[in-house]
Amino acid sequence: MDASDNHSGKGEKFLKGTFILTIAGFVVKVIGSLNWIFVSRILGGEGIGLYQMAFPIYFFAMTVSQAGVPVAISIITAERVALKDIYGAKRVFRISMVLMLFTGIFFSLLTYFAAEWLIDWHFIRDSRAYMSVVALAPTVFFVTFLASSRGYLQGWQRMTPTAVSQIVEQIFRVITMVLLADLLLPWGLDYAAAGASLGALAGAVTGLIVLVYYHWKLDRDIEAEYGVELKPAPGTERESTRQIIRRIFMLSLPVSAASIMLPVVSNLDLMIVPQRLEVAGYSVNEATELFGYLTGMAVPLVNLATILTASLAMSIVPAISEARALQDTSRIFSQTAAAVRISNFVCFPAFVVVFVLATPISSLIYNAPGAGPAVMISAFSIILLGLHQVSTGVLQGLGHTTIPMVNMVLAAIAKVILNWVLTAQPSLGIMGAAWATAADMGVAAIINLYFIHRYIGYRMEIPQLFKTMGAAAVMAVAVKFFYDFTIAEWQSDIFSTFGAVFFGCAVYLLAMGLIGGIQESDMNRIPMVGKYGIRVFRKLGIFKSKEA
Repeated sequence: MDASDNHSGKGEKFLKGTFILTIAGFVVKVIGSLNWIFVSRILGGEGIGLYQMAFPIYFFAMTVSQAGVPVAISIITAERVALKDIYGAKRVFRISMVLMLFTGIFFSLLTYFAAEWLIDWHFIRDSRAYMSVVALAPTVFFVTFLASSRGYLQGWQRMTPTAVSQIVEQIFRVITMVLLADLLLPWGLDYAAAGASLGALAGAVTGLIVLVYYHWKLDRDIEAEYGVELKPAPGTERESTRQIIRRIFMLSLPVSAASIMLPVVSNLDLMIVPQRLEVAGYSVNEATELFGYLTGMAVPLVNLATILTASLAMSIVPAISEARALQDTSRIFSQTAAAVRISNFVCFPAFVVVFVLATPISSLIYNAPGAGPAVMISAFSIILLGLHQVSTGVLQGLGHTTIPMVNMVLAAIAKVILNWVLTAQPSLGIMGAAWATAADMGVAAIINLYFIHRYIGYRMEIPQLFKTMGAAAVMAVAVKFFYDFTIAEWQSDIFSTFGAVFFGCAVYLLAMGLIGGIQESDMNRIPMVGKYGIRVFRKLGIFKSKEA
């Protein structure tokens, strides 16, 4: 097998992991959306409010307790496996799990005992949320183990365990939330909200059980290939326990800091955007409504559109780490280039859909056509967030976990300044805040790409980028034409909106094929659907048939 074949095989494995995680992400989102419909009907707005008061405390404890360890474990494991040091990989996992045992217990107890203090000091305004915080406390312990186990299996580039455990976790979480909320409702809203909170615990425990099976399966595969008695690989440096823990912390703390930046930036938005909207001339009620359009409607659409790139970022970390351990610079370069191409290939048509159909989508999904302007400008965030996610994954795989964190801080500063200036402009209003959010993603992505170029010499493929942009422009015209024509003829919002999406995607793929934006070799690497796409393109004459 030559080098190109080897790269192709690794690329297929890397893309397969992305494909699996993407499907799991969509399934989890759908189940989660259905869940809130049922839970909201049981608890009502007040009960949901009690649950939401407790959840940020749990989320913060969970984020700090993990401290980015799953990413660190994924990186180190991938390096050890690449060097055939299976003993070293398993040793790193054992040490990390002991570390997680102590941090999980500590933060679970801290959450439990801090619940009353948070209420006494009015950090939580409603004392009825106490039981929800207490109910979430033990979940921190199990989620810490869950995330670390996923990181280890991802280091082996096994993404199916993560995908399956996420789906199982979500299913049991939803079932438990609905059942306990309904059963405990006669006892009062505080009990019902606490019952809903226990859904997170049920999900974490069942997800962990699933991962135990996959760990057993991995051990069976290791025994079959390497034997029962594992020893340190010849020529590999044996690190002390202290050195391993130190490296885990060096890699994980910047990742944790970057994760904490997300709620920090959200709180800054909460402090600045409504206030500056009032300066622009909106009333308090109008400012609150516009803020809801951006954070509760536009941002979730952006996150939904970037599920694939989020999965791509997760799967590329161990792939790059493995190539770096083997000092295979050409593979690092090719995988980075493929990840950026895929990000642009997916995010540009998603941008077109959200940008062109902003108001119809807002009306159809949220029954809020007024959210259209915020959604339209937020569409730019899709492309930039995709690049940011992928470039962050590449840098983490290269072992430079601090750089994305620092870049997020710089981008957040830029966002705060732009929020302050643009949102107060009467001609922009909430669109100014949407532009600031897009700039936040763009600044972080551009700096990330600069450092990637500095370390591996990669530059974005400009001809390929222009082809993607050209196909997206053709798609935009097709989507606009289809929607305007069908809405005038049949006056059906559902048919016109969804029909425009499917028609536009078909036009985009056809345009990409005609201008050479899709290569047969790239499509051949896409798991499951790639071979069917090749057949279609051959029938259309875009790809040459084998007989030719």
